[in-house]
Amino acid sequence: MEKIGFIGAGSMAEAIIAGLIKDGIFQPEQVIVANRSNSKRLEELSTKYGIKTTQNKKELAEESSIIVLAMKPKDVKAGTDGIQGEIDQKLIVSVLAGISIDTMKRIFGNQAAIIRAMPNTSATIAKSATAIAASENVTMNQIKKCQTLFEAIGICKLVDESQLDAVTGLSGSGPAYVYFLAEAMEKAASEMGLDSDVAKELIAQTLLGASEMIASSDKSPSQLRKEVSSPNGTTEAGIKVLQEKGVKDALISCVKRSCERSNEIKTEFQTALISSNS
Repeated sequence: MEKIGFIGAGSMAEAIIAGLIKDGIFQPEQVIVANRSNSKRLEELSTKYGIKTTQNKKELAEESSIIVLAMKPKDVKAGTDGIQGEIDQKLIVSVLAGISIDTMKRIFGNQAAIIRAMPNTSATIAKSATAIAASENVTMNQIKKCQTLFEAIGICKLVDESQLDAVTGLSGSGPAYVYFLAEAMEKAASEMGLDSDVAKELIAQTLLGASEMIASSDKSPSQLRKEVSSPNGTTEAGIKVLQEKGVKDALISCVKRSCERSNEIKTEFQTALISSNS
């Protein structure tokens, strides 16, 4: 019986586990979770999902054919020490931001089958936009299996690893940009005297509806915007203010800077790992 093991028991690990069990991709008895010291958290997950938990990551690695690294990135070395000898013919899936496949190879060896995944926090409601990239030793069957895992919590796209920094800046950090926009809309609503609960519902539904329109329409966001903007109307008046304030350029710079920071973090982790091994 194939098993999947999670090293790390945080919110992302739980979101994936919940999706896998809900979709019937894995049964509870096929899921194992380990973390370093928080036995209360492991007990909580075991009770909620009926899964096996352990603080022995070597035991987890021995039993699992898929090993998901879901600890904090700074804990990657401590979280993987002792399991290097247990990964032969197994798939390693990393959801650790900023940890490159090359860095993973330094930990597990050049022959390891490694997939990097970049989900986002909307995984907790099964609406993640996830991108994955694979090392050369990953088989097509393993890629398809990994895509199935992440499709349980949203959508999943295969990209080259060189594109993952861009994915991080776009969809990895993207929910925060939308929340930032919602914050501004809430403040405007308050200043105009709208009830806060009413405003929140209206904003949420507006963002949800616009997102569904983008997803379901073959029209570009630019076209959809123009269709809402009647000449000399209310929407056009608002859009002109955004243009005058340079909001589009600011958002473009925001995504690009997030992408750059992802690359910086990747380099920092790789340098630190090399230094610790020298």
